[in-house]
Amino acid sequence: LASVATREGAQRSTFHPRFSTSLVFSIAQEKMASWNGAGMSQQDFMYKDECIVLDAHDRIVGHESKYITHRFTNDTPRGILHRAFSVFLFNKNGELLLQQRAADKITFPNVWTNTCCSHPLYGFSPSEVDTPLDVALGRVPGVKRAAVRKLKHELGVRVGDVPESSFKFLTRLHYWAADVVTHGAESPWGEHEIDYILFAQVDGVALEPNPEEVQDVKWVSLSELRRMMDPKTGLLWSPWFRIIVERFLPAWWEDLHTTLTTNTHVDVRNIHRFDPQAEHMGGGGSAGPWLDTGSPVKVEYSGEADGRALKQGAYGKIPIHQESTMSQLSRVDEVVSALYLKFRVNKILANKIDRSDEDVAFCDDILGKVSRSFAAVIRQLPEGLCLDVLIFYVILRGLDTVEDDMAAFADVRTKCDLLQNFDKIALSEKCDWTLQGVGEGDEAYLLEHFDSVARVYWRLPGSSRDVIGDITRKMGGGMAEFVDKDLGQGTTTIAEYNRYCHFVAGLVGEGLSRLFCIRGEDRSTSIVSTGMTYEDPAKQAKLLSLCESMGLFLQKTNIIRDYLEDFVDGRAFWPQEVWKKYKKSLGDFALPENRTAALHCLNDLVTDALELIPDCLEYLDQLSHPEIFRFCAIPQVMAIATLAKCFGNPDVFTGVVKIRKGLSCQLILDSGCLEGVHFWFHQLASGVLDRVDPSDPSAERTKKACSTAMALTASGHSQRRFVRINLALNVVAPVGAVLCAMYLYQNRETWWSQKGEQLLPKLTDPADVVVLGLLLACVAYVLAFVAVPTGSKAPMQKLKSV
Repeated sequence: LASVATREGAQRSTFHPRFSTSLVFSIAQEKMASWNGAGMSQQDFMYKDECIVLDAHDRIVGHESKYITHRFTNDTPRGILHRAFSVFLFNKNGELLLQQRAADKITFPNVWTNTCCSHPLYGFSPSEVDTPLDVALGRVPGVKRAAVRKLKHELGVRVGDVPESSFKFLTRLHYWAADVVTHGAESPWGEHEIDYILFAQVDGVALEPNPEEVQDVKWVSLSELRRMMDPKTGLLWSPWFRIIVERFLPAWWEDLHTTLTTNTHVDVRNIHRFDPQAEHMGGGGSAGPWLDTGSPVKVEYSGEADGRALKQGAYGKIPIHQESTMSQLSRVDEVVSALYLKFRVNKILANKIDRSDEDVAFCDDILGKVSRSFAAVIRQLPEGLCLDVLIFYVILRGLDTVEDDMAAFADVRTKCDLLQNFDKIALSEKCDWTLQGVGEGDEAYLLEHFDSVARVYWRLPGSSRDVIGDITRKMGGGMAEFVDKDLGQGTTTIAEYNRYCHFVAGLVGEGLSRLFCIRGEDRSTSIVSTGMTYEDPAKQAKLLSLCESMGLFLQKTNIIRDYLEDFVDGRAFWPQEVWKKYKKSLGDFALPENRTAALHCLNDLVTDALELIPDCLEYLDQLSHPEIFRFCAIPQVMAIATLAKCFGNPDVFTGVVKIRKGLSCQLILDSGCLEGVHFWFHQLASGVLDRVDPSDPSAERTKKACSTAMALTASGHSQRRFVRINLALNVVAPVGAVLCAMYLYQNRETWWSQKGEQLLPKLTDPADVVVLGLLLACVAYVLAFVAVPTGSKAPMQKLKSV
């Protein structure tokens, strides 16, 4: 032990993070070296075994040696949180197999505990790294493989006697404990784990305990276990086993058949957190009560974790499906659009925010961090309105961060109270409210400095504050309504699905429509002083009647695309009224064997979203201000493109589907006028229509929704198609003329000698004749059409709907 401790400094530089959340899925399938414990000492295991490092939400952020993760020091008073498992093996009589850990074990020697306790490790083939989907579905094959491996290593259990299929995964337990009983009050060793509980029952099993791991074993009934755990016996027990016995084991054991054959006691969504008994607190870092205090659970890790692990929810856990670089570069029109936008973005989407005020500058900066997607379209809005909308968005993002954090609040009531009163608390005129320990990454930073947002809010015109405060109050109340609902299997009905979308998106559309139409007011205390209105107030009633569909179209697109992320995160929104027509459990759609049913359900929901298109197009047709039009149009066009990408796409069930970046650039460039928007709605709806499977239960509805969208946009599509052809020819014709001229010039010796007395040379070679004809055609086109405008001068040219 002393030699292990003295090597700490030398080894720390060697064992550094080499693993990130973006690699979870690929590493889970990667071929790695097999593990063989033969001839290895306890110290060898300490340095060679690589534990899977986690954050408080069981998200993988790295991997470290067992030595590093189990050290309790001033720098890491509870070690480093890592993944573990505990096996409870029962015989046919319902007796549990206990083991007494060997005296040579470095952590918690000589203690009695459950059948087997160890760690799934990084670096194995087959992999012991479980993906978030594995956990959400309750299958955890990586942990089960590790359990089979360690049962053989510690107890000599043959692989076939307790196969992976025999294990039942019940739940996860987050605990820590310093081994002060063994190593004294300043113990440098301990455990800090998220422990996966595995139950199994076998009909006879041969045991050959490894003396370096186990010094004794015993089959016991529940009553015998209780007698053994009586303090009078003087037996030592592992802290994790004591927690499990005190909190869970009797209920699981007394109804063992139900536990093993049903999901009555299965809880894959929650992580149960407990501090150890008083005698296991302290250690080298003098750690005290933590998990049972009701305070937010945050786990600090100094490793080089993937930045996406700092995002809330399941973001970063799920693979993103993108087309290859070669595929994207092969689309010349998209590459040209991307390059054009890159060098012209500051003119097309110019930032109108005046950053001279320190608080405004903070709000502008945080906007770019919490939402790259909306930052550019918000900043390009007309002066005055852009700041109103920026503050509106940032306030709602703070509210959304509170809603999304599932671990920061001691109870649901506290969270609901904050959501319902967010407008009064966070937007108090005192401008002194901030919130610590809620959210992650940039979202947490926003709440920690929310006083800056409030100060800008109170310097906006009163009419703007009235709108923003009203929508914040309504949205907070709506979010509170859904906070304590069990959304593990989605919303219940289509009406509830629509209601949720209304609260988180429809209300945003209402607020924006009101901001577009209110008349600004002059105030000496306002950052913005404006006496203009951006859209005709007479149109407000019409906009408000249509804005709900605008919001629902965007939110439903996100919910459809984010199926896997939301399911893994335990807060899904696909309505049971829809998906139960195809399968009994929402998670079934992620399994390859259910792919046909999954696609039918997916297309049903996509069709439901497509049916909102007429209202969305009519809303855009009502707008007259070019920058407001672009602000509204870009997200709508992105949404239809995403729906088209998702339709009939099995990738939705294995990751997050993204449209090509080059296509996104094309959509942004074409969203400055109504005809451009119509072109893309027609084009993308046509693409969906072409892919409709006649056997799909939603086929007729899908066809009708697509045909309606195409009819409404036919005129704009035709005009824009001509414009796009014109733009292409404007490039092709000059280049073609140059190439033809170069060809003829290089071949001049074959025809110049035939000039004779004629004014022009005589071309006899057919190829030369064809090239000359192309040259004349290109020159004629350049002279006739290149100078002709390729689009409407007015960015808001109106097109009659069919």
